[in-house]
Amino acid sequence: MTDTAPQLGLERIYVKDISLEVPSADVFTKEWQPELDISVATASNDLDEDHKEVILSVSVNAKNAGSTAFIAEVQQAGIFLLRNIPEGDLPHLLQAYCPNVLFPYAREVISDIVTRGSFPQLLLAPVNFDQAFLQAQAELEAGEADSTDEKADEKEDKKDEKK
Repeated sequence: MTDTAPQLGLERIYVKDISLEVPSADVFTKEWQPELDISVATASNDLDEDHKEVILSVSVNAKNAGSTAFIAEVQQAGIFLLRNIPEGDLPHLLQAYCPNVLFPYAREVISDIVTRGSFPQLLLAPVNFDQAFLQAQAELEAGEADSTDEKADEKEDKKDEKK
């Protein structure tokens, strides 16, 4: 392999932050009919020229009988080697590929801490980070197109005003 060949590798997976909050014990005296609010977010940080830290944050807010039963949160992180990767490929890798690698670990942590809190097992459904990335890109491009259209309309309006 040449020194300029693209290299992608996972060097470490770790839990950056973890939390389970059970605000009130009376949740255990009620029939379990939870309403779940699940949020997923990604972030990345440069560690050095070739390494990025990617953080997948998963938060589950469970309500039962109108009150919060638990809040489970994890920041599952990974250190990825990204050497000689074309700049155009980085957003997809950091926002889709790397989170896809981290998600099974975050899913397991959420399931484990919820069970340790003596709640029924919670298995999060898979997340399609590729689809989410493509949708975000399409929305961004549509926003840029709208912005370009608005600027063109403004130029037309200014031409009309001069007449």
